[in-house]
Amino acid sequence: MAEDELQAIVDELAERLERSVAIDDPGIRLLAASRHFGDEDPVRIGSVLNRTVPPEVVERVRTHGVAQWTEPSMLELGIPDATPRLCAPVRCQGQLLGYLWLLDRGGTLSRAEVAAAGEAADRAGTVLYRRLLVRQRSQARHEAILRDLVSPDTMIRSQAIDDLRAEDLFPDSPLHLTVLAVQCLADDEEHAGRGVELEAAVEEGSRAVTDDVVLLATHRSRAWLLLAQRRPPTRDLVDAITDRIAIRFKHLTHNRSALVFGVGPTVERLDEVADSYRMAVRAARTAVLVPGVGNTARWGELGPYELLVTLAPDDLAEASQTPDLVALEDADVHGVLISTLTTFFDLGGSAQHAAEALNIHRATLYQRLRRIEQVTGRNLQNGDDRLALHLGLKLRALAIAFRVNAHGHN
Repeated sequence: MAEDELQAIVDELAERLERSVAIDDPGIRLLAASRHFGDEDPVRIGSVLNRTVPPEVVERVRTHGVAQWTEPSMLELGIPDATPRLCAPVRCQGQLLGYLWLLDRGGTLSRAEVAAAGEAADRAGTVLYRRLLVRQRSQARHEAILRDLVSPDTMIRSQAIDDLRAEDLFPDSPLHLTVLAVQCLADDEEHAGRGVELEAAVEEGSRAVTDDVVLLATHRSRAWLLLAQRRPPTRDLVDAITDRIAIRFKHLTHNRSALVFGVGPTVERLDEVADSYRMAVRAARTAVLVPGVGNTARWGELGPYELLVTLAPDDLAEASQTPDLVALEDADVHGVLISTLTTFFDLGGSAQHAAEALNIHRATLYQRLRRIEQVTGRNLQNGDDRLALHLGLKLRALAIAFRVNAHGHN
């Protein structure tokens, strides 16, 4: 197996040079490590114990441009108690497949030892390249099954479930299945199709955080993951996954694109994954259209948007043209009244908080609210009238967001 071959390469080099050796994947996630020779430092110890290193250390490594290196070179992490180390890029067929690390306490590495590390990295590259080819074929098969798993066709979904079970990917214990939808935000058409970077970020980011089964599918500016775990995913785990993916994607796109995420409900049967997928995609769409919900939108926490985002854009646009708001727009050339009413509702109808948020005197707020009642014919003390106006504002905001998003990214 590839893992055994990598371990043999690492152990052989370590025993030969009597130095600690390790190999990481491109995401700085540990693949193999030798025994220590008294030269270990906190970074190496943490890497062995946790199978990865903290994101801030990963970023320190990447700021040195190691992803572009083609020859072994020394690296100073600039972290207290961190030993200088030789970084030998692991490459094959022009692809970066990982890094071989050789600790160099005392700075005594000879040219022959550097050359030996380079040769070991080349051998590791051949092993990892073979594994990459096998994994790519497996990923393509799994991605096709995942797409069928959320198909509208019941027969196709049923076959996908049988195919997934035949792959023997999941443990026999009860599963908790959660869909995480990922959507790329871009400023222009040039940066909208980030499929390669998105796939790399999603794969590296998710696998750096969890050892449970993670299957993924990507298409241009969108992706989704199926998390299959023995226990329901905690909020902290989902946040850790989205944070790592977002950081990696920003690095790969040089901060020219960002991501939002939608989290579907956790289900326990494969035939329910399609439901989690549909809700995760809608949650991600809400995060795109309504920045106020944050970069990670969780289905079940989005209030009226969970109903509104199910509407087709044309239906949404039509529903948003309520007589109340049309009249208010006509009487409110500068949008002051609509902004005031939106803030008032979003802050729970608190006059004090709304006045503070709008930076106006409370008397001015009351004056504007009375004007709104006059124009719309609604009574803000009446629950049904408040609901009608609040829902109308949400429809209006979502319709505008749909229109802006369509013009900006189509």
